Amino acid sequence: MKKIVYIWLLIFGALAGPARAQSRAVAFTGVNVIPMDKERVLRDQTVLIKNGLIAEIGPKVRIPKDALRIDGRGKYLIPGLMDMHVHMLSDDADYPKSIAADELRVMVANGVTSVRFMIGTPEQLVLREKSARQEIVAPTIYAASPHLTGREQGNDFVVNTPDEAREAVRKSKAAGYDFIKITTFIKAEVYEAAVDEAAKIGIRVVGHADSRFVGLERALKARQQIEHLDGYLEAILADDAPMKGSVSDLYIYNPKNWESIDYVDERKIAKIARATVEANPFVDPTQHFMKYTFGLPRSEESIRAQPDFKFYPKKNQDFYIDYLKKTPLNKVPLEKRARWVEIKNKLIKAIYDAGGKIMTGSDTPEFLWLYGFTEHREMKALAEAGLSNYAVLEAATRNPSLYLGTLDKVGTIEKGRRADLVLLDANPLDDITNTQKRAGVMLKGIYYPQAELDRWLDEIAPRLHNALGETE
Repeated sequence: MKKIVYIWLLIFGALAGPARAQSRAVAFTGVNVIPMDKERVLRDQTVLIKNGLIAEIGPKVRIPKDALRIDGRGKYLIPGLMDMHVHMLSDDADYPKSIAADELRVMVANGVTSVRFMIGTPEQLVLREKSARQEIVAPTIYAASPHLTGREQGNDFVVNTPDEAREAVRKSKAAGYDFIKITTFIKAEVYEAAVDEAAKIGIRVVGHADSRFVGLERALKARQQIEHLDGYLEAILADDAPMKGSVSDLYIYNPKNWESIDYVDERKIAKIARATVEANPFVDPTQHFMKYTFGLPRSEESIRAQPDFKFYPKKNQDFYIDYLKKTPLNKVPLEKRARWVEIKNKLIKAIYDAGGKIMTGSDTPEFLWLYGFTEHREMKALAEAGLSNYAVLEAATRNPSLYLGTLDKVGTIEKGRRADLVLLDANPLDDITNTQKRAGVMLKGIYYPQAELDRWLDEIAPRLHNALGETE
């Protein structure tokens, strides 16, 4: 008898998951659609989903009798959000790999339906396949390679000769990674060998542009997709500045380097923005992470009040709170740090105005900023940099799809597109923070009401908090 019940539970479990939702049409009725093909709102629409794809959109759509109807009156439907710079706690050797599924569900619960992991691990490739087969509830996954670096840092290829760089690129391509990730301490000739080998075998290079060894000019010449605006502060220093280095990448941590902020020549911004667009218009500034980790100070009270704080183990919480109290950046005058944020805002806006394609990237879960939650913080930071709310939505939906070459499949709300969608209670074109007012998320045609997603978060938070087996 127990065996029969167990088999029945297995069958019911399968029906209650993706298979059940895929076999039943879903219709959003009376909803306002922000399709992201251009800046507009299609009001009072029916959006019909079949087999994980958008089947019909219009004011009058025939709905199958057995379809799940979702009342969208007064609500707004947008494409699922994409985070183009993510890591996971489970990438770290201190954490069990078993928490990865929970981590991915946190992202989905916040409306993130596609992610790009920026330091690859073999486990990510397994998760990518499981997500594609819908064996787990997870965003669509893209994975960059283990990072190429000149010094051992973990999850890396240490490359100090051109031959080592070429071999690392070939191994990454053969393993199935989607991009080659470059970080720091790579000599110019080693960088150029990696870029050349990547071009030969057909895989794109992404990541840092180490201002000391590589520099922005070389990275732009290579048409690399650059993260964090690395190298840009150095590129806009005045010609007669007494230093060549500034505060990009790891060089942020040295208070002495912040003296360079006084020597920025803003007249160079427009020119460097145009050069960026000509080389590679896709830019992922990770502005919220940079702004509130290194620029504007955070109080312990504000950190503990964050809704994502409770997800971190106590060891992690204590470490970062202690670090932020003792960081050498506290020696840098606040006005200089604020000026740094202002300059980076101007760079983002100038690149956008020159025709650049800004993309959202959270660079989480470092410094107590958690994935999912911080996608929305990044969107707000881009709006604060001067982008319109529609441009910010492009950065989180359409632009990443353009970069990934998947705009014919996802990133807009059009017939035939994958049904990755977020249902909102308020219009994000009025206020970009309205993306946090979710009524539900559809992932690959499966709809999860926000109440269910909130239950996920409530259940996952203590599991991640206790992931290190601590006793408090």
